[in-house]
Amino acid sequence: MTAATSPSVPLQARSAPETAKAGAVKAPPRATPASPPALRFAGVAKRFKDGTVALTGVDLTVHRGEFVSIVGPSGCGKSTLLRIASGLDAVSEGAAEVSSRSVGYVFQDATLLAWRSVKDNVGLFAELEKVDKATRARRVAEAIELVGLTGFEKHLPHELSGGMRMRTSLARSLVLDPDLFLFDEPFGALDEITRERLNEELLRLFALSGFAGLFVTHSVAEAVFLSTRVVVMSGRPGRVLADIPVPFDYPRVPDLRYTPEFGALCGEVSHHLRNAG
Repeated sequence: MTAATSPSVPLQARSAPETAKAGAVKAPPRATPASPPALRFAGVAKRFKDGTVALTGVDLTVHRGEFVSIVGPSGCGKSTLLRIASGLDAVSEGAAEVSSRSVGYVFQDATLLAWRSVKDNVGLFAELEKVDKATRARRVAEAIELVGLTGFEKHLPHELSGGMRMRTSLARSLVLDPDLFLFDEPFGALDEITRERLNEELLRLFALSGFAGLFVTHSVAEAVFLSTRVVVMSGRPGRVLADIPVPFDYPRVPDLRYTPEFGALCGEVSHHLRNAG
């Protein structure tokens, strides 16, 4: 994949309900027209060897400071887009362009090594990248503190709750300080309370670092709560049906989920999903 050269026009901010304006963490930097997108799909299509066409004509850009969620029917190619963005898969047509020095990828499962402690799991990617020991130790400690796992450094994965395992997975990618973060339904298997708490933690991390985020989920409410934009995809072969701006300012408080404005936007996304086929 090559460096991106064609920036997209950023979203125009709209006013947010008062409940969305409270909080202590500063908002992430907004994308600007002068900055190239961290990720750009241009006319992307994907055809697998068995003839299955997963994606067709996908155009999508994500700038630093944008958090874009993708929703759509099962099998529409959402995870395939992430694999293409990460370099794990190649396009059949079109182009996928990444202008990011480091890419973080959080999977549906925490994918921790059972024999390694929290500290050693968090340091794994930095270890594979041959980051020197002193720098690695500092970054690991910072990442563990950021995700709220201080005191659990020596615990093994089986000693952690599902939410704590996902926090460990997040911290592992944070160690490399990615400016593009890919999330493949990381909270889908968690209970609703844990999921909502991790959504709030993820927004806090987004506000602190302002990375470009591309997040796959089946939850409309999760997509709206997290995102600057929600992209709705059609059934297979997947294509973009709608790209919906989310007007709420950051930081976002939990009670935002219960406002009429939030409910109306969830309804708009759900309407597009019902027509996704």
